[in-house]
Amino acid sequence: MNTTSIRLLPAALVIAVASVCVPAGAQTAATPSTVEKVEDASKKAYDATKEGAAKAYDATKEGTVKAYDATKEGTGKAYDATKKGTVEAYDATKDGSKKAWDKTKKTTEKGWDATKKTTEKGWDATKSGTAKAVDATGDAASATGKAVSSGATAAADATRKVGDKIGSELPAQKP
Repeated sequence: MNTTSIRLLPAALVIAVASVCVPAGAQTAATPSTVEKVEDASKKAYDATKEGAAKAYDATKEGTVKAYDATKEGTGKAYDATKKGTVEAYDATKDGSKKAWDKTKKTTEKGWDATKKTTEKGWDATKSGTAKAVDATGDAASATGKAVSSGATAAADATRKVGDKIGSELPAQKP
């Protein structure tokens, strides 16, 4: 072997190794890593959970406000009916105890009816708000599950592809 071939041999090896490694490195660097994909999927799951929790909070808050307003309105009506009935009962007492009893009984019924209606409105508003909150929470949980599942599937697929690519570029081993 002469001196020229000894000098050419390392240069040829460097070129051969570079021609195999550089394209493989460029291909894997261009695609997101498994860690990046998992981080992305985790961020999406977090965002979906955060959005669902905000919707559930808003639905609960809205239902609570409606229940409060219905109770407040009904209480005012019951108070007004009782006050009016009391005045009427007092006037009736002047005219006779029988009339007073009738007015008191009627006023009590009006107060009871107003209280009952208020309670029903409050209950309906609470049920509605709770149903909205349950739906929003279920939607958030579903979105979170889908985001985590798709992120994990994408990460596993990417890992398999990288493994297949590496395996296809390795020279065959002789037993």
